[in-house]
Amino acid sequence: MSETLFDNAHWAGAAPRLSILTPFKGDDPTPLLTALGQAPAPGAELVLLDDGTGDADLAARVEAAVAALPFPARFLRLSTNEGRSKGRNRLVGHARGDHFLFLDSDMLPDRPDFLQVWLDLIAAENPAVAFGGFSLDQAPVRPDHALHRAMAGHSDCLPATERAQMPEKIFTSNLLVRRDVFAAETFDESFTGWGWEDVEWGMRVTARWPILHVENTATHLGLDTPQTLADKYEQSAGNFARIAARHPDLIARYGSYKVAKVLKRAPLLKLWRPLLKAYALAEAAPLKTRAFALRLYRAALYVEAV
Repeated sequence: MSETLFDNAHWAGAAPRLSILTPFKGDDPTPLLTALGQAPAPGAELVLLDDGTGDADLAARVEAAVAALPFPARFLRLSTNEGRSKGRNRLVGHARGDHFLFLDSDMLPDRPDFLQVWLDLIAAENPAVAFGGFSLDQAPVRPDHALHRAMAGHSDCLPATERAQMPEKIFTSNLLVRRDVFAAETFDESFTGWGWEDVEWGMRVTARWPILHVENTATHLGLDTPQTLADKYEQSAGNFARIAARHPDLIARYGSYKVAKVLKRAPLLKLWRPLLKAYALAEAAPLKTRAFALRLYRAALYVEAV
């Protein structure tokens, strides 16, 4: 695997307090770069990772956007994909700030002072970990994203007061981490595919440090089609099994675990499980019942781990 670097004119000699760490594979991060460039905050830098996309035209556009940013930025390109956990661990190796902001490439800040809010929080409280949450406020409304929008709105786009009830349930979409915390607890690179590596990290961290939940959201623009979402749930089953084995007491509080325990006693599960998926993908069916069927399908995939 080869790694190439591009630094913009502001990179050399900078001493940032906050390092924004953004990986991508296939997605176009330039809308995020544009938004960050329009509301820069003194003391922030950006480290961007192309995790093996292999698209020269996209890389050229990203490099031009990085060059145009009014604050320090570095662009890394990998020749082959190394995965979500390894990629984020690699980004930390290039970061110079005492706090890291893991911000996904398909996110868009919901307020113009987004970065300044994080910097003010660092100055006031020096938090070990803080999660800003995410929304769908700026995501375009598309019929093929309606199911994912319903799923995310039900369980993910929650106010800080509700998120704080399960503080370990965080996502790397908008996550602030202090350097010493990450030095002690990195992302587990044995997690592959999609899902649960961030929550597992949160479960390890919350045993040693508080996880603060705040209102500083960013919009998740990267909603999926129903088929892509179902594919991701299928990929996540192995990771769910890892987290269930390592953190049985914490995972037992999660709805997907509780439903999987119930479904484990259901007869002929493997025969009717595909019917749940088929119903969830049926565009003519009512959206609420499709979302319910997809949640059941996800839990049915996790049965072997409970």
